[in-house]
Amino acid sequence: MAEMAPYAITDGASRGRVVKEPPPSARSEFQRDRDRIVHSAAFRRLEYKTQVFVNHEGDLFRTRLTHSIEVAQIARTIARALRVNDDLAEAIALAHDLGHTPFGHAGQDALNECMQAHGGFEHNLQSLRIVQQLEQHYASFDGLNLMFETQEGILKHCSPARARTLGALGERFLNGRQPSLEAQVCNLADEIAYNNHDVDDGLRSGLITLGQLRSVKLFSRHLAEVDRQFPGLADRRRIHETIRCIIGAQVADLLVESASRITRSAPQTAPDVFAAPPLIAFSAAMHEENRALKMFLREQLYRHYQVVRMTTKAQRVIRELFSAFMAEPRLLPPQYQEIASAESLARATSDYIAGMTDRYAIKEHRRLFLVGEA
Repeated sequence: MAEMAPYAITDGASRGRVVKEPPPSARSEFQRDRDRIVHSAAFRRLEYKTQVFVNHEGDLFRTRLTHSIEVAQIARTIARALRVNDDLAEAIALAHDLGHTPFGHAGQDALNECMQAHGGFEHNLQSLRIVQQLEQHYASFDGLNLMFETQEGILKHCSPARARTLGALGERFLNGRQPSLEAQVCNLADEIAYNNHDVDDGLRSGLITLGQLRSVKLFSRHLAEVDRQFPGLADRRRIHETIRCIIGAQVADLLVESASRITRSAPQTAPDVFAAPPLIAFSAAMHEENRALKMFLREQLYRHYQVVRMTTKAQRVIRELFSAFMAEPRLLPPQYQEIASAESLARATSDYIAGMTDRYAIKEHRRLFLVGEA
């Protein structure tokens, strides 16, 4: 592997951990972060959390876990090509969705609605809460005690009001600074992964068709090239080859545009990156094509009546669970009753529901609302 660029985040350039620990002997500090994330309970639960399709709807659809692994793969590739810290990029990618609720964005919207009188709910902040507090495995600290830059990378969005409560982690949102290049890489890798894999899952489900996708320039161009190179290819392979080509084209475009921006900005250190405008980006043409793909998915897949039916039911599950626990705190498991005593009942209820998998939330709803369920 090529030597890292001087503006990459290294162990020595990091702001470190809240609780000081002896350095690892056979791995870097950011490899240690990655390993702690992979071994966490919150990471394991991502296997049964919705990406677009609720978990029980089929075994071949993406989950939050498979999505996170795909983001990590793309982020590593981009980070290595740009000579920044691929271990940090991978750690951020694997942790970025830890705070997601069951039932995907529908679940988050419902829980945020329930929490409006109590500060709201946002999955980035919940991911941070998990790695700082809710994971409880280590003798010397709560959470995972991750490196500062890993935590900062997890926090993709944050309002100024919330940022003021986060100390050093919130500073960049108040000062208009950028995160590390590794975090910027992860943000775009996330976008590449979910757009293309939602296309794949949408086609597999039959909710969108190849005919509809021909209206999307980015997809139709690469489909035509696949058909030219491989005439008569079976549809399943044809779709996979097209999506593979789109991902490759987006990564290549991002590398060219980002390298150009880095050259123009000429950062010499990580703080130079923080003070610069965003340096990881698509070209204007690719950005527009990507935007058109996102608009297509929003209209044709995410708002498809079958998806809306399922997400409407899912939101009702979230709202009814929240109401039940708020009305009777003794329904909460003991560890969440402790959080309710130390912080608030609403926050404890939010933590419990956000940590549920799709199938556990459905099962818990049945336990509470159906006579005869244990």
